[in-house]
Amino acid sequence: MSKASKSPTFESALAELENIVATMEAGQLPLEQLLSAYKRGAELLQFCQQALQDAQQQVRILEAGSLQNFVADTDIPLPNPLPQAGEGANVKGAGVDLD
Repeated sequence: MSKASKSPTFESALAELENIVATMEAGQLPLEQLLSAYKRGAELLQFCQQALQDAQQQVRILEAGSLQNFVADTDIPLPNPLPQAGEGANVKGAGVDLD
């Protein structure tokens, strides 16, 4: 599969769009190239806006399905309570000495 047939990622499209904007702002392009760059920039902008809208919709779906109406139960103990200060414990893997 060639690069031209792959759809770009949001990040690569945004990077290309930023490059186009910088090139156009420099004011060094001939009119024909300027119009071509503008057209490509408009396509990239539309792609990025659609990708953001899709991501927002996914977040809304996730929030509606799992994050709404969440009530924390404060009676549930922590699985591994941290030792109290002064007990001389060192939390493994955290690199924190609580002495």
